Amino acid sequence: MKDPSGGVVAGATVEISYAVSGFQRETTTGSDGSFKFTNVPFNTYHTMVTALGFAPYTQDVEVRSGVPVNVQISLTLGTAETSVTVTEKGADLIETESTFHTDVDRVLIDRLPLESASSPLTSLVTLVSPGVAADSNGNMHGLGDHAQNSFDGQPITDQTSKVFSNQLSSDAVQSMEVISGAPPAEFGDKTSLVIKVTTKSGLGVMKPTGSVTASYGSFGTSNAAFNLAYGGQNWGNFIAVNGLQSGRFLDGPEFSVLQ
Repeated sequence: MKDPSGGVVAGATVEISYAVSGFQRETTTGSDGSFKFTNVPFNTYHTMVTALGFAPYTQDVEVRSGVPVNVQISLTLGTAETSVTVTEKGADLIETESTFHTDVDRVLIDRLPLESASSPLTSLVTLVSPGVAADSNGNMHGLGDHAQNSFDGQPITDQTSKVFSNQLSSDAVQSMEVISGAPPAEFGDKTSLVIKVTTKSGLGVMKPTGSVTASYGSFGTSNAAFNLAYGGQNWGNFIAVNGLQSGRFLDGPEFSVLQ
């Protein structure tokens, strides 16, 4: 971030927000005028910069991949005049993409009652995405050809649950974009459900942060989960471990069922 003469601006406040989900973060520029936001869900963010002696700066920035987005900001000097700017807040709630999709981030994920202990991720998708129906054993079916569903480029089969195979833990998901109906051409010849997932990262998490949860229910069903994030400015680690033991399945292959 620079001033009109090309000098760096330190201590400026930078705020990004996404009105649809209520996502909002704030940081300040360093001594070199740079700033960074990590673990940002895919969306278009309204960016606002304020600094003493400079006029406010706004810009919309689109984040659609894991590749870092570099934004060059040049501030203009403020004036002693007082002005009032009226903006239409509802404009930020209007989607500008023609693709039928649903954006999901941690704010929404943490509020949803995921009823399936064995397949929380498919349960999450069916709860938030119109046109995606839940089936038995943790399966999900999107609009269109069922065989054309994909999860980050991998086909979704009828066995996407811990009952038959491992499923990505919902604790490891930072954000998702669920495209249903008619995915765009960038996904090849897909005609049905496409799910783009951004997993959590420990990048920028200077203090180890995590959680431990456990539950117990009928049929001897017990569930335990653990996750931890830790990192620095240029590296990060994140781990999520989930375990489920239950006697609820009718076709268990062993006497004491362990999934």
